[in-house]
Amino acid sequence: MHNSSVLVTGARAPVALHLARLLHGAGCRVILADTPANPIAASSVACASYHRLPPPRFAPEAYAQAVEELVRGQGVDLVIPTCEEIFYLGHIWRDRAMSARLFAPDIDLLARVHDKHAFVQLAHSLDLAVPETTLLQSDADLEKVRSRAGELVFKPVWSRFASHILLRPSSGALDTISPTPIVPWVAQRFVAGDEISAYAMARDGKLKALALYRSRYRAGKGAGIWFELVEDLAARRFVETFVAGTGWTGQISFDLMREADGTVLPLECNPRAVSGLHFFRDPQAFAAALFEGGDVKPDVTRPQTVRLAMWVYGLPAALRSGGIGRFRHALHDADELLDWSGDPAPKRAQWHALAEVAGTAMRERISLQAASTRDIEWNGPLQSSM
Repeated sequence: MHNSSVLVTGARAPVALHLARLLHGAGCRVILADTPANPIAASSVACASYHRLPPPRFAPEAYAQAVEELVRGQGVDLVIPTCEEIFYLGHIWRDRAMSARLFAPDIDLLARVHDKHAFVQLAHSLDLAVPETTLLQSDADLEKVRSRAGELVFKPVWSRFASHILLRPSSGALDTISPTPIVPWVAQRFVAGDEISAYAMARDGKLKALALYRSRYRAGKGAGIWFELVEDLAARRFVETFVAGTGWTGQISFDLMREADGTVLPLECNPRAVSGLHFFRDPQAFAAALFEGGDVKPDVTRPQTVRLAMWVYGLPAALRSGGIGRFRHALHDADELLDWSGDPAPKRAQWHALAEVAGTAMRERISLQAASTRDIEWNGPLQSSM
């Protein structure tokens, strides 16, 4: 049993709920924090207390003050971020003398891997195979690659959920973007093949947990909402090499592509938790990997899904593509990842959480997906808003 007091931030995310349940099951006291009034994790029996924080993107100073007071006031030993608030926390731990450990690398490394160009350069410097990736900071940079637009993917350096992405566009379609040093883009070789997502946890460059998986259904172009485990030795080697080469401590996730010849190439990196965490359900084994010397393997074999998200996003996609039979089978074959013995409340709480996000989406006239992270987005050191 572990009697640490752990603060899990980003309580809006299903991965935060999952992490809280694992830690609580291993004997930790779990405190949760985030900006929304009704995040799903706050209703869990795993949550000792929930603390509502100012939005870090819009009130970074007030956020830093509130986090410092919370850590001190609750006697927190370890802080585990789960979403993009990790970048704001990285700054807080750099600039203030904090009494708890942050389960993350320093802000310079966090920013480097979140930057879609710098990440590829870093992987290349570790002798890993990477797709050709060009930084675009001006219209002149754009002109240099315009003639090859049909072979490339264009995306902002700082973005999430595959938003704003241009996939092998016509050269004319590039007129819709205007890269600058403050809002840079990348042009990356289009990589054909099988997409593999990786969730990993590491300490001091040693891999402690790894789940490789594939998403069959997504929320729009973004986060997976139905996913299954896969095995791939080249993908595992990539993660091990990257984690070791950076001396990584914390959670880290990758979008990888497996080409027809078996080569695995990285597209981008998220230095935080993603859906692969849901393949770990043994609290003792996971906590031992987090706090002690061991490592842990996924102990769930069936595909995982969020049924509400499947109805909201998966069904319309299935209707458009004519894949309604496939959709029905997918629902039948997967476990509801929000289900957890003795903890039914979060499943009901997702309706309140969805209503809160929908309210933001309507007020700001943005998509549900953009509304879900609007207050915690981090768009680089210059903090351009997208």
